[in-house]
Amino acid sequence: MSLNERWKTTLEALQAQNRYRSIWTSRGIDFTSNDYLGYGHGRLPLAVDASDLPVTGMGSRLLRGHHPIWEEVEAALAAWHGAEAVLMMTSGFVANEGLLTTVIEPGDWVAADEYCHASIYEALRVCRPRKFIYRHNDLNHLEEGLKKESATRSPQREMFIVTESMFSMDGDLAPLCQIVELAERYGAYVIVDEAHSTGCYGPNGSGLVDAGQLRSRVLATVHTGGKALGLCGAYICCSSLLRDYLVNRCRHLIFTTALPPLLGVYWRAGIQRVMQDDAGRELLFENARKFRTALYGSAWDVRGDAYIVPIVVGEDQRAVRLAAHLQQKGWDVRAIRPPSVPEYTARLRISLHAHHSPQCLEALAYELRVSARIFH
Repeated sequence: MSLNERWKTTLEALQAQNRYRSIWTSRGIDFTSNDYLGYGHGRLPLAVDASDLPVTGMGSRLLRGHHPIWEEVEAALAAWHGAEAVLMMTSGFVANEGLLTTVIEPGDWVAADEYCHASIYEALRVCRPRKFIYRHNDLNHLEEGLKKESATRSPQREMFIVTESMFSMDGDLAPLCQIVELAERYGAYVIVDEAHSTGCYGPNGSGLVDAGQLRSRVLATVHTGGKALGLCGAYICCSSLLRDYLVNRCRHLIFTTALPPLLGVYWRAGIQRVMQDDAGRELLFENARKFRTALYGSAWDVRGDAYIVPIVVGEDQRAVRLAAHLQQKGWDVRAIRPPSVPEYTARLRISLHAHHSPQCLEALAYELRVSARIFH
C-alpha cells in the first residue's frame, strides 16, 4: 500500500464513522469558541503607539527574541496570581507539554485524571513516566494509586498529580482542595491546567487555584491567553527556581521563536482589562444559570455546572446530525466526537459567553428542547 493509499484509507474510515473533520469558516451565533468574556469580538484599546514594535520574535528568547516588554508582562501576571514567577510560552499545548516533559523524568510516577487534555497525555507519552490514570474526579481511585505507589517507591523517584481545574469537554470542576490534601499526605506534587478557568474564577479572575487559596501548595499552574483573555500565547506560574530550571532545560522554550513584542503590548493591557471585569464574570455566570435553567427538564443529558454546557447524545452520527440542524437554524454549535471524548459519548459542547443576550439563550434552549423530540 502506498503512502497516499494509506492516508486515503484512513480518511475513508473516519468518514464511515462520522469522525471526519474539516476546517470551515464560522457562521451563525457563536456558541463554540472559548471566548467566555466576549473579548474576541472587540478591539482592545491601547494606551500607547505600538507601531514601532516588531511583529515577530525573530529568534528564541535566549538569543535575540527577548524584549523587555515580556518582563513587564510576566511581572504583572505573577502579581495577579500571587506567584513567585511566570514564564511566557507560545501556546497552551506547548506550555503543558514543555512543563511536564521538563519536570517529569522517566521512572517518576504520575497520576492524571482520565479526562485531562490531549497536550497532557502527549507530554506523558514523551517523558515516559509510570502512569496511573484515575477515574474522572474520583478521589478514592486517586488515593488507591497514591497509597500503593508511596509504599514502594524509590526515594530517587518523584510523584506527581496532574489535573485540569475546569474540564474542557465536561464543564465540571476538579476537587482541587481535596487533591492537594491527598498530594501532601502522600508526598506528591500537583500541577494544574487552568486553561478554561483563567479570567473567569477567583480573585479578579485569576483562576480556581487562587480561588481555593492553593497557590503555595501546588508546583505549577498553566494558563492560556487564547480563551477568556482573548490573547495569543500562554504562561506557566511557578517558583523562581522552577522558572530558572525551565529557562535552562525546557526545549519548548529554548528552541522556539519568541512571541512578538507587539503582542506584549496587548498582554499588558489585557491583564488590566480582565482583572477589572467583575461585571463580565457576573454576566457569564448569570448566563450559565439562565441557560441551564432553560434546559432543565429536557430529554437531553446535560452535564457540568458552569459556562461549558455539554449535551451528551451518545452516537457520533446523532451528534453530527443535531449539530447540522442547529447550524441551519443559525447557531454555531459543533459536534464533539471520539477521540476528543470517550466512546459512545459524542456530544454538543455549548460554550456560553458573557455577551450572549437572555433572548439568544432562551431561543437556543427552546430549539434544543424541540430538537430532543426529533433527535433523541
